[in-house]
Parts: sequence; C-alpha cells; structure tokens
Amino acid sequence: MTDTASILDQLNDRSREVFRRVVESYLANGDPVGSRTLTRDFSEKVSAATIRNVMQDLEYMGLLGSPHISAGRIPTQEGLRMFVDGLLEVSNLEATDRQAIDATVGSNSQDVAGALDRIGAALSGVTRGASLVLAPKHEAPIKHIEFVSLGHDRALVVLVFSDGHVENRIFTPPPGQTPSSMREAANFLNALIEGKTLSDLQTVISRQIAARRQEIDQLARDMIDSGLAVWEGEGDKYERLIVRGRANLLNGASEEKDLERIRILFDDLERKRDIAEFLELADEGAGVRIFIGSENKLFSLSGSSLVVSPYMNADRKIIGAVGVIGPTRLNYGRIVPIVDYTAQLVGKLISDRS
Repeated sequence: MTDTASILDQLNDRSREVFRRVVESYLANGDPVGSRTLTRDFSEKVSAATIRNVMQDLEYMGLLGSPHISAGRIPTQEGLRMFVDGLLEVSNLEATDRQAIDATVGSNSQDVAGALDRIGAALSGVTRGASLVLAPKHEAPIKHIEFVSLGHDRALVVLVFSDGHVENRIFTPPPGQTPSSMREAANFLNALIEGKTLSDLQTVISRQIAARRQEIDQLARDMIDSGLAVWEGEGDKYERLIVRGRANLLNGASEEKDLERIRILFDDLERKRDIAEFLELADEGAGVRIFIGSENKLFSLSGSSLVVSPYMNADRKIIGAVGVIGPTRLNYGRIVPIVDYTAQLVGKLISDRS
C-alpha cells in the first residue's frame, strides 16, 4: 500500500476537496456520490464533467470505487485509511455523550464489574455500534487459597484476595486425589502466596516446587499444577470480554450479503481469546487506533471497522481495552473522542478501585 502522506502530496486542492466530500457524504449516509451532487455544493464553480474527471483520477489512484455500473463513487478501504490518517477532523466530545457515559459509574465505585457492564451498554448506545470492554484479571494480593472436592472428577479452587474479593473456579483434579493431598496442596500454597498477585504465582510456585520436591507429595504437586492452570492458562490474561449492542449492527442491513457479514461478525465475537489477542495490538501505542476492513484481521470477512483504545491502571500499565465495532462507514470523527474518553474513565475506575 502506498504511503498515505505521499498519496496526499499527489492531490491538488480540487482533488483533495472532491475526495473529502465523497468520503464525508458516504460516511454520513452510506450512498455512492455522483458528480452532479458534488457540483451543487462545491466551493468553486466547476462543471459536472470536471468533477467527473477528478473522480476518475481518484478511482485510478485506488482511493474511490464504483459499486455498480453508472453509479456514483464510494471510498475504497485504502481511501478510507488515507482519509482517517490525513483528513479526518476529530470533533470535541459532546456534553450529552459525556453525561451518558459518566452516569454509568454511579456512586458504588466498588462494583467494578457492574460499572463495566453499564459502560459497555452506554458506549454502544451513544455510538450506535457494538461495544467491547476487555476487563483485566483481578490483581490484588492473595490472602488465602482453598481446594474443595466436588466429586471424583471435579474440584473447586477458591481464591480470597486481600481486598475481600473472592473468585471460584471449577477444574478437573488429578486422578486419585484425596482430602489429605488437597489440604497439603493448599497449605503449601498458603505458606508462599500471601501478599503476592496472580501474576506473581507462576514463577514463585514452580521454583518452590522444584526446590522442595521431596517435601511435597506428588499428588499434592499435581493438585497445585491442576488448580493453578485454571488461573494461568494460555490466553487467559483477561477476566472477560463484555460485548454490548450487537443488535445495533443489524440496523440498516437490508441486503442478504450484509446480514451474512454480520452473522460472521457475531461468530467472531464468540471467540474471546481471538478478540483479546487482537485488542492487544493497542499495546503498541497509547491512544485511539482505527482498524478498517481487512486491516482488522479478526473481522476481515465481515467488512467491519474497529475503533479501540487501551486503558491503564495507576502504574500506567496497559491492562485492558475499550472499543466500538461498526460498518466501515462509521462516523470516525465523533466516535474517536467517545472511545478515548471511555478508556480514560475505565482506567480511572480501575485505578480508584485498586
């Protein structure tokens, strides 16, 4: 793909204005734009034939395309990328949008999970797209761990954090486990983990088991491995992915091909791990990032765009992400400040909570 700046440099003022007006009209209503439509609103007096010639040049450059014969033009993916990178004017956050998002936090700052749910719903509502909130795992120091047998092939691991938060997960224990081996495993862990977070566990526990192999029964070691694997499995860096507003994507999807694309997107949204890995692209830099069409590798078949921003904790460490999914003709100028503000709000919420 040609560099955005070099393509912009090739456009004179007239070509740039034609291109900008085609893209802005398309983003506003989704319809192809014809030369006569542009002629009526153009800043200088030019003929429809002149505008048509400029549009043909822009099409030759790969910035515009014709969806149908004799139809007007719409921006290509490359054209949208150039517009977003070089010509997009980001508006200020509207007061009503700010109020709608602020209202979700409420007075109970301890209820982070509920607040994230409400923030996702509000973000979906104000953007008319599907919202994503990737929530971080609980990172408070651990106070106590317990294993509870639920049967020969099921057990419960209970984590109690120093801030009073409790998490429970079911796992498959090693064959032949006994109440004594479960107690031994819990006692071994509790002697080591107090004051440590989940992210501290893996290295500490593996080193201790290796150093004290003779002191701990093999069955208890297996119990520890099985129980901790529930928390430290690959791809389980985040607690959950909150998705709100999927129905918004159905609005205006009258054609069968549009409905099929949205069905594909819905299938993609079910794959939490894939989305978590994709949203980690936001780690490459602070601030809002925009992925258009096939640039958005996860959603390439659905023809969607993703506007996403990471959020940070009090230590300025990226711990999650907030985003909006919609058609490629999103109102980027309005949505970018909304996503940016929401990410900052979530980061503050998490920091205050911890």
